[in-house]
Amino acid sequence: MHSLLLRYIKRFLMSLGALMLLATSLFIVGNFWVVASTARYIDKNFAECRPADVAIVFGTSNWTRSGFRNPHFHARMRTSARLIADQRVSHLLISGDNRTQAYNEPRAMWRDLYRRGVPADQLTMDFAGFSTYDTLARARDVFQLDKALLVTQSWHLPRAVFIGRALGMEVTGCVAEEESVAGEWRLKIREWVARVATVGDLYIWGREPHFLGSPEPIELKASSNVGEVYRFLVDLEHATERLAQAPHEQALGAQ
Repeated sequence: MHSLLLRYIKRFLMSLGALMLLATSLFIVGNFWVVASTARYIDKNFAECRPADVAIVFGTSNWTRSGFRNPHFHARMRTSARLIADQRVSHLLISGDNRTQAYNEPRAMWRDLYRRGVPADQLTMDFAGFSTYDTLARARDVFQLDKALLVTQSWHLPRAVFIGRALGMEVTGCVAEEESVAGEWRLKIREWVARVATVGDLYIWGREPHFLGSPEPIELKASSNVGEVYRFLVDLEHATERLAQAPHEQALGAQ
């Protein structure tokens, strides 16, 4: 009897160990897949952020639980306002949670961006961005976007870009201006878990957004095509540099 009990305990521990090893492997592989497959689409420096007609700004609370201003919220707002001011994008889709009347992320984002000088006609609010997945699914199906620049923190962008591209969107990421924040390690750990869950949502469980609704295409200004204009200016700058260097190169060749 005693030996039989030991045998069962040994089998249980071996099974438990195998499950833990499998879970750890899936955790590592899932995170590696999300990060490695999206790295080339993410620009860490603002000057390198690729232009687009529309930028999607992910919502978060503008206050922390301890009552302080949320630096992640304000970093996203600063970066988004700069994208508009520098004409890298012409419109902002600000998406966040509005589950109750007392909590309204898109409205808080709108007010902050408007105070930073972003015109109201360059802002569209999405009140049903309950999660990163919901925001991107609605951007595609409700706001009819197939290309966009995503604005959020560096630890969040790999998952956001991964979801967007899995949904068939041509998205790139622009890292919101960052500064060290106490306790940020908790958010990063949660994000590691969320990346693995995202792989399951997309390829195993077939997750659907909480709410879609009828299409509401974003109407850009008739003269607005930021991506093409920006690329034209970059090409013009490069051509000017080549023309300026030509006489110098000819002089060296004559010598």
